[in-house]
Amino acid sequence: MRNIGRFRSQLKSLGFSYDWDREISTTEPEYYKWTQWIFLQLLKRGLAYQAEVPVNWCPALGTVLANEEVVDGVSERGGHPVIRKPMRQWMLRITEYADRLLEDLEELDWPESLKEMQRNWIGRSEGAEVEFPVLDAHGQERGMEITVYTTRPDTIFGTTYLVLAPEHPLLESLVSMDQATYVEEYIDLASRKSDLERTELQKEKTGVFTGCFAKNPANGAPIPIWVADYVLGSYGTGAIMAVPAHDTRDYEFASKYDIPIQWVVKSDIEDDSSLGKAYPGDGIVVNSSSSVTGLDINGLSSKDAASKVIRWAVETGNGKKKVNFKLRDWLFARQRYWGEPIPVIFLDDTGETLPLPETELPLTLPELDDFTPTGTGDPPLSKAVSWVQTVDPLSGMPARRETNTMPQWAGSCWYYLRFMDPKNSKELVNKDIERYWSPVDVYVGGAEHAVLHLLYARFWHKVLYDIGVVSTKEPFKCVINQGIILGEVQYTALCDMDGNFVSADTATMLGELHQKQVPEEEVMKSGDFFVLKENPAIRLIARAYKMSKSKGNVINPEDVVAVYGADSLRLYEMFMGPLRDSKPWNTSGIEGVHRFLGRVWRLIVGSPLPDGSFREGTVAVDEEPTVEQLRPLHKCIEKVAEEIEATRFNTGISAMMEFINVAYKWDRHPRSIFEAFVLLLSPYAPHMAEELWFRLGNSNSLAYEPFPKANPAYLKDSKIVLPVQVNGKTRGTIQVEETCSEEEAFKLASTDEKLSKYIDGKMIKKKIFVPGKILNVILVPENVKVGQR
Repeated sequence: MRNIGRFRSQLKSLGFSYDWDREISTTEPEYYKWTQWIFLQLLKRGLAYQAEVPVNWCPALGTVLANEEVVDGVSERGGHPVIRKPMRQWMLRITEYADRLLEDLEELDWPESLKEMQRNWIGRSEGAEVEFPVLDAHGQERGMEITVYTTRPDTIFGTTYLVLAPEHPLLESLVSMDQATYVEEYIDLASRKSDLERTELQKEKTGVFTGCFAKNPANGAPIPIWVADYVLGSYGTGAIMAVPAHDTRDYEFASKYDIPIQWVVKSDIEDDSSLGKAYPGDGIVVNSSSSVTGLDINGLSSKDAASKVIRWAVETGNGKKKVNFKLRDWLFARQRYWGEPIPVIFLDDTGETLPLPETELPLTLPELDDFTPTGTGDPPLSKAVSWVQTVDPLSGMPARRETNTMPQWAGSCWYYLRFMDPKNSKELVNKDIERYWSPVDVYVGGAEHAVLHLLYARFWHKVLYDIGVVSTKEPFKCVINQGIILGEVQYTALCDMDGNFVSADTATMLGELHQKQVPEEEVMKSGDFFVLKENPAIRLIARAYKMSKSKGNVINPEDVVAVYGADSLRLYEMFMGPLRDSKPWNTSGIEGVHRFLGRVWRLIVGSPLPDGSFREGTVAVDEEPTVEQLRPLHKCIEKVAEEIEATRFNTGISAMMEFINVAYKWDRHPRSIFEAFVLLLSPYAPHMAEELWFRLGNSNSLAYEPFPKANPAYLKDSKIVLPVQVNGKTRGTIQVEETCSEEEAFKLASTDEKLSKYIDGKMIKKKIFVPGKILNVILVPENVKVGQR
């Protein structure tokens, strides 16, 4: 609560226009009562279930992590090693909604890159499940089959071995006695790797032969069964048919272990086998017929061959057509104290899982003095013995509570709905209120949430839609990914072992170098690069890093506000660049926008008095503005409004700076001009704008004033470019008012530096003037005397 209070005071100090009556905290029982209620609805519909699954166990954190929370084999938070370990876990069946999550992306106004991230994460593919019979030592079928999923059934004749994931359930029963020790050691080694490490394309492939064979159903040939960690138990069936001629990973593996490579798809190249690598593309199928099975797909295109293989597999009982997804069910349990308690109990006698009645919600966390991880996999809540031991509210039978808690994503899956109706104690959200507000018009968030929070929230929202709680299929109509504010640029020089500077552009040619930080005052820009002031031949490395405590580059907003004020901080963050771009912080940059706000203040209030204070009120005059004053104002209004809509706040600020430069040239400043400008400034610098608004004589807050609208009549430039001809030949142009007369146009032409040399001292026969189109000056020929015929 102390932390929340600190955040609140910081947000208020920056002038954010939040409706504080709608403030919520996902940690409060009044809120997580409804998070627990949603879980019960998921459980009711079979979308929440328990399973013994291999999980990402982090011993240092003492908890299980979702696949998305493991990066390069370590925990996303803290960077601790993660291992694979089988544990009983709560899972959410997000895969039931995979098709809808994919299809409904098309309707959303989201960045295409973000939608593509979700498409890839969901990973829909069409193919076939094929059964490979396991053979005994005598080459006879054992009555056991390995099911594989493939997106390339056209390559089935090229299958020269099978690969099982280390966690495949049949593996233990397949391994021969001679290979058992090697397989066990390999399985243990694989358990220490994350899914990402195991499937990384660049890593060297490893595996162990099981000592067992299977039969290729397409041609009856026996093929070896291997175990390798590049196949995951969580994807497809946990087994693959390896076709090394037409899959890069399989090719590398087969080459390493001398497994036969059979080419079955022909590309445009004469001899694919001479490539020295796999050909994963489509083509014409070859070497793919069998008199034993009667299957013949030679000469067909890959697409037609795949269809024929699937039909054959269905007709012969060797397989079926299958749609698969990379998306896995959501691992929903965490072994930590700080999370929503899962509202289920287990009967002592039978172990039966029972949901808590909704009337028992919220189920609150017990007070614990020691909530550190147990280190054994048992959650910290297991220490709260009196809380764990309970009775079934309906039958009175002894039971124990679930000691896992929900992940941090649970509360954030639906908070946007609670903003709509934050005080409702009877239902998650009132239907009429939800219909009024939904869907969220604009959601601003980082791209790092693409396959975590945004995907989870869409899943929960669709479940709530199905049960009639919400009226829209999607929660967020438009998503904008904001960039990151990086730390200030750090300048680094490279030095050799003797301490001599080495230019960064030549560093790759030299031996070992060490780095030295260079203060900004010793740096200057030279073209596109930064160099040492004292020696411009030494190019430096200039880089801005993400703000972090470890880098020591965190900027505390309170410190900036104390020196420059909240409006300067707001204005600078918006002036740094487009909202969607990441950009480096530069403290000297904030001084520029601070000076701009000072110019605005002095223009409207006037120069400071001798004692440094300012007069009451403003220098505004109560008179009608001129057209010359209204034109730049309305151009500014149009530009600022347009840039706000497009979230290009930086160019909106530039437009206001241009207007202020123009306004400083006026002798008198009408009040209506100032008022309109202050309203434009208010979203950017609300505190100064509010003060100026009251100084201009207004008694109500500008927050309730309509935003200015540009008048099209003042957007059209009154000046036009008029071509000037002399004796029918164009000699130049002049800028004139649209209503310019012939006399005014000729006067301007006569004083124009370029045109005057054609007209001065010449006798003019006549002038032809077409308003707004042309001025043609006809001169008397110099060799003709006046009066002569």
